[in-house]
Amino acid sequence: MNGRRRRAPESEPRWSGRRSLLVGAGLAVAAGVGLAVGLWPSGDDGAPAGRRSSDGTTAASSRVSPSPSPSPSRTYPLSKAPRTIPAVRDHTPARGPGWRPQKGGRVLVDDAELADEGRLLAGELGLTYAGSGDARAGDVRLDLTGEDANAESYTLTVKDGRVRISGTAEAGVFYGTRTLKQEVRGDDTAPEGVVRDSPAKPRRGFMLDIARKHFTAGWIEDRIRELGDLKFNELGLHFSDDQGFRIASDSHPEVVSKERLTKAQVRRILHLAASRHITVVPEIDSPGHLGAVIAAHPELQLRNTQGVATRGAIDISKPAAADIVDDLLKEYAGLFPGRHWHLGGDEYQALTVSNPEASYPQLATAATNAYGPGAGIADLATGWLNDRADVLRRSDRTLRAWNDGFFRGGVVQADDDIEVAYWTGKEIGARQPDEYLRSGRELVNYNDEYLYYVLGQPNQFFYPTGQRIYEQWTPLVVRGTTPVSREYDDQILGGSFAVWCDLAGSQTQDQVAAGIRMPLRALTQKLWDPRKPGSSWAEFRELAGRLG
Repeated sequence: MNGRRRRAPESEPRWSGRRSLLVGAGLAVAAGVGLAVGLWPSGDDGAPAGRRSSDGTTAASSRVSPSPSPSPSRTYPLSKAPRTIPAVRDHTPARGPGWRPQKGGRVLVDDAELADEGRLLAGELGLTYAGSGDARAGDVRLDLTGEDANAESYTLTVKDGRVRISGTAEAGVFYGTRTLKQEVRGDDTAPEGVVRDSPAKPRRGFMLDIARKHFTAGWIEDRIRELGDLKFNELGLHFSDDQGFRIASDSHPEVVSKERLTKAQVRRILHLAASRHITVVPEIDSPGHLGAVIAAHPELQLRNTQGVATRGAIDISKPAAADIVDDLLKEYAGLFPGRHWHLGGDEYQALTVSNPEASYPQLATAATNAYGPGAGIADLATGWLNDRADVLRRSDRTLRAWNDGFFRGGVVQADDDIEVAYWTGKEIGARQPDEYLRSGRELVNYNDEYLYYVLGQPNQFFYPTGQRIYEQWTPLVVRGTTPVSREYDDQILGGSFAVWCDLAGSQTQDQVAAGIRMPLRALTQKLWDPRKPGSSWAEFRELAGRLG
């Protein structure tokens, strides 16, 4: 890394429509594939255990060997498509020896903006980073093109003993380097021919609950390297909840837990994420799940008419409640530069009792004072969500909230630009995903049937398996096991796997890393290409284990 601030990774990718630009064109590629991300702890799927080096490089960097040279008298069979995770979507085969790292091989860049990608790839493959120059046999060239294409698309060409990876933006070129890395890691040789690749979905995420369980900065950085090689582009950090507040604060240090990330650690995490074209999506969940804030400010606790405290709920009729949350939002908006922000909004306990207005008359009064005689507590909660959204719009954020933070009817509606993070249909008054989609809202799929890894498996949650995701789930399967109509495909922006730490001591960090290993690989396959994979689960698992 050269220390410069990167322009593209933390901004919204430039899409020319959310559907992939690639259509296969009769060149469908077998989808059972693998990955070069170093060696990760084994999961229940039988993958090998191991560790990546401290600088993030993999075994591929030590396996430099002579490159095969074309012979005038030798003929080669047509190449086979590379096997990667996620699978490449289009490969044009050709005859030739392919390419592998060789002594004296170099990585060249046509644009200085690709220097970081070039240096990273050179270190991983044991090549020399040479900056600009003319390519020769054994070299890899990275360049940007002027075509109007998806910012995450790329073309990888292997011909004449050299490799060219091109894309319209840095992110696409980076993904091309991940494909090359995996080809070398898996088969020693990148096959002759042309890969043209692009993701089906623009949001490919992993969310981590660091509020209930403290995860070390080093562990999070290892996950970023893993996610980058798998072509994920979002890391969600849920860092405030009833059990803890896990990032240092200057505006309200009294709310912060003893075990926490320092701001310097967060900046290093953000820097690494940017180098992998991953946007970090922060979440301060409100008006529920604020127990750590309430512990330092008990006067803000929501209480019913008998004076009984409501767990995790802040009293949103009190102006001081909004003040402290807004202080925190503004502070962390300055720390996190990414485009996306998660507002939370779920499980406000005042709305789970049989008669909210009778139990919390102060909230009912505040609702009618703010929104008129027909307003109720759900309207007050929606107004709270919109007000927090207004705070973050000043820093140009794209906002999302959990689906149970959106309420049917009422006099106040959630702002149209707030995306739905759909996770469950178990809440009171649960609505089918179609209801949100029919209203025109965009949605990110967090389906708790497939994509929720809840430590300790409470409340009938079960650890998801990669096989179920690989064989049954697609981005259209938003709730339960039934897909929504394909007409909503463009409104479903993608999906996110989520680790929740309800029973934090149930697993160690290493056990979590092992448990999510195959689910993450299956998920990225289905977000990159939701069609039925061409390889069986057994083949997919075997390849993932072989690649590490």
